[in-house]
Amino acid sequence: MIRAWTFQRKVTAGFAVMVGLAALIAGIAVYALHTVVASRDNLLAVNARNLTDAQRLMADSNEYVAAFRGFLLLTDDRFLDQRRKAAAAIEETFRNLDQSVYTPEGHRLLNDIRIAQTEFAAVQERVIVLRKSGNGSSAAVQAVEEQEGVPKRENLVAAISAFVEREQKLLDEARRNSSAQASLASTLLICLAVAMVLFAATTAILLGRSLSKQIGGTVQHVQSSSAELQTSANQQASGAKETATAMNEITTTVSELLATSRQIAESAQQVAHIAEETLKAAQVGDQAVVQSQAAIEGIRRQVDTIVSHMLNLGKKSQQIGGVLDIINELAEQTNILSINATIEAAGAGEQGKRFAVVGEEIRKLADRVSGSTKESRALVEEIRAAVNTTILATETGSKAVDTGLLRFEELTRGFKEIAGMVATATQAAREIGLSTKQQMTAVEQVNTAISSAAQVTRETEASSVQTLQTATQLAQLSHNLSRLVQPRAAA
Repeated sequence: MIRAWTFQRKVTAGFAVMVGLAALIAGIAVYALHTVVASRDNLLAVNARNLTDAQRLMADSNEYVAAFRGFLLLTDDRFLDQRRKAAAAIEETFRNLDQSVYTPEGHRLLNDIRIAQTEFAAVQERVIVLRKSGNGSSAAVQAVEEQEGVPKRENLVAAISAFVEREQKLLDEARRNSSAQASLASTLLICLAVAMVLFAATTAILLGRSLSKQIGGTVQHVQSSSAELQTSANQQASGAKETATAMNEITTTVSELLATSRQIAESAQQVAHIAEETLKAAQVGDQAVVQSQAAIEGIRRQVDTIVSHMLNLGKKSQQIGGVLDIINELAEQTNILSINATIEAAGAGEQGKRFAVVGEEIRKLADRVSGSTKESRALVEEIRAAVNTTILATETGSKAVDTGLLRFEELTRGFKEIAGMVATATQAAREIGLSTKQQMTAVEQVNTAISSAAQVTRETEASSVQTLQTATQLAQLSHNLSRLVQPRAAA
């Protein structure tokens, strides 16, 4: 029955079956995606949240203990407020976990945590009462804390840790289940895809065989006709090709000559342009050298001025040294007078004590002036040495400036000679450019004439080649079609 179907009907049936398989694969993919997403949402919404709340419970418990220890150390009611806030946070976390924990083991562990928290809080209340009343000593409070508080705290930490481990285990199991579901869905989709590929391959083979039988005879007829047309077109194209080849050789030779002429003209123009730019650069360089020479002469004048100022500075430093000598001599005289005043005051007895004090202060002042004078003298000597060094360096720089001026004069003469030679080269390049342009004009006229003669030959060759290409393409197309529908026969 299927053999009697038309080609269109077979293609339609095969396409309908492939569409059905594609719809089936899409439905399974949607179901698998929905399952995986639901598992992932449950993992994030329940297990991950429970683990987060368990870790928050551990953090709130640590804050609860820290506030209690702060109160024991400082007896400040602010730590009790922090402790109450931490207790409220712990209670809020308990309520959230009571609503979200879904396993009996989880509720049991949560109940153990609540009991341990209640016992630990009771011990803390007792310690707080003792601490506030002042009846118990620090040793008694510490004993209650170590004997009862520490074990209760350890029990609470152990209970919370067990709950966190339990929730972590549930989260890991949920992740493994989600991955297993995703892997199962992927395997099923791969199997269906392989089945669809096998069906499509079988359908393509059957349709190909049916098509080859229907159009095989027509292809053989087209092959014989295209072979005859190809032979005729090949004979036409051979004659046109020989004529076109000769004309192409002539055109190519003239084109190369024209291109060479253009390159020579362009090179001559570039040489002339470069020579002009070089002349401008040489002129600019000459001006720059003249300006630099003037600037160096100004530098020389400034250096001479600096030397003069340095010499004056040396004289001033010597004058300062003389003033310091006078100040030092005054300080020594003052010191001697203060000593004499002290001696006279000692001889005057009780009446000269005040005068002795004044004399002592004058002596101290004279000592300080003497010390300052020595420091100033050292600074003046350093300034004098620096001035002498600067004068020597400035004289050396002045000699270097003189040498530079001589070099700049030689450089100025060299730039003028370069400018003269560049002007001569520029004139020669212009003359070469004019001669080359005339030669290029003549070659272009010859090229135009040859191009007109070759145009007819190219048109004839193009027509013959187009006919040959059409015949060749028709033969190749028929051969390819025959190879597609009857591969063994074509081979």
